[in-house]
Amino acid sequence: MNRIEEKFKTLKENNQKAFIAFITAGYPNLGTTKRLVLEFSRVGVDIVELGVPFSDPMADGPIIQESSQVALENKINLNVILNFVKTLRKSTDIPICLMSYYNPIFCFGEERFVKRAKEVGVDGVVIPDLPPEEGRNFIKLSHQHNLDVICFISPTTSLKRAKYNSRISRGFIYYVSLTGVTGPRQKLSPDIKEHLYELKKITSKPICVGFGVANPRQVKEIYTVADGVIVGSAIIKKLKDNLRRKDAVKIVGKFISYLKNV
Repeated sequence: MNRIEEKFKTLKENNQKAFIAFITAGYPNLGTTKRLVLEFSRVGVDIVELGVPFSDPMADGPIIQESSQVALENKINLNVILNFVKTLRKSTDIPICLMSYYNPIFCFGEERFVKRAKEVGVDGVVIPDLPPEEGRNFIKLSHQHNLDVICFISPTTSLKRAKYNSRISRGFIYYVSLTGVTGPRQKLSPDIKEHLYELKKITSKPICVGFGVANPRQVKEIYTVADGVIVGSAIIKKLKDNLRRKDAVKIVGKFISYLKNV
């Protein structure tokens, strides 16, 4: 059992839900990323999802794309992020998962990545463009080293595939709330609860909902059915809107408290 699994065990014992915060590593710089992670820990974020910037994202909307572009211009890559996590582990024990497209991992080397990720203190990985069937070797390596591979299920996922992805996924299941890319939405899909209820019938693993979550009302709605919520674009937008302020990190922390204390 690693930090992610321990976190969900503790949350369940206390009848609580998970709040997972996504940020792009290196936006606007690594120093700010470190301060953000420490602030997240202070305000009660349960898991941090660090985005690995990539030039050709397929699941990210404009807000995360822009943050990735800035990070890439800052020469942030997978190796830099792994070294960053190693340094970060001197200051916090908060569960950390990386959200990376497959290309950086492929170029780094699957086995090398898995061993290095576990060595520096990464607990899990989310790879939007790696279908589980194509990633059998990577998933096997990850499980051998107790690195959680978190799989996606979406509103268009068939029952057969949902069962397969649920069985493969470790840590938690990432439920995509909508058909489209990341980005704040004013309303969630009207049938999201129905889909989550059906998913609960086929798995006992924690289910966390991401994509589009931007306000406390949506967080509260998701908490009634799911085990956790994932917020990314809304957090990055709040950071972007306050970059010129010295207290930008504190402002983001207050925003998260506003979202999660429902």
